[in-house]
Amino acid sequence: MEHVHDIDKRLIDLEIKASFTEDLVEELNQMVIRQQQQIDLLVREITHLRNQAPDEGAPAFRSLRDELPPHY
Repeated sequence: MEHVHDIDKRLIDLEIKASFTEDLVEELNQMVIRQQQQIDLLVREITHLRNQAPDEGAPAFRSLRDELPPHY
């Protein structure tokens, strides 16, 4: 009879572990989805910034702050 009790306990333990594992997999899946959304957003932003950047043949915008005075 004790052998049956041990099997029942092991089965319950496995069911508990499986439940926690399912929860963890779902949480990780949601994290991957959020990260992919962030990656997609960053790719769109980079594309937008590249489209705003001047062409290589065009003179680049230069700020006066970037210019050194002649005495340096």
